Amino acid sequence: MTQQKYEYKVAIYREPLLGSIFLGGSRVDPVRYTEFLNKNAEEGWEVTTMERELRRELLFFKREAFLTIMKREISA
Repeated sequence: MTQQKYEYKVAIYREPLLGSIFLGGSRVDPVRYTEFLNKNAEEGWEVTTMERELRRELLFFKREAFLTIMKREISA
């Protein structure tokens, strides 16, 4: 019996800084985030953990970001 082996990938997804500068804050676009997740799924990545956070940029601006941890099986 062979034990499955995995590799992991950590990605921080956030929108461009310009939205924060012009609007004072920037939220993640769900359509673009979905495209990001689907692109990784096509490469075999599966989301294991996701955490939303608000990141401060240039002292005055805030950007929403998602810290996403993914895994995929390594072929032996």
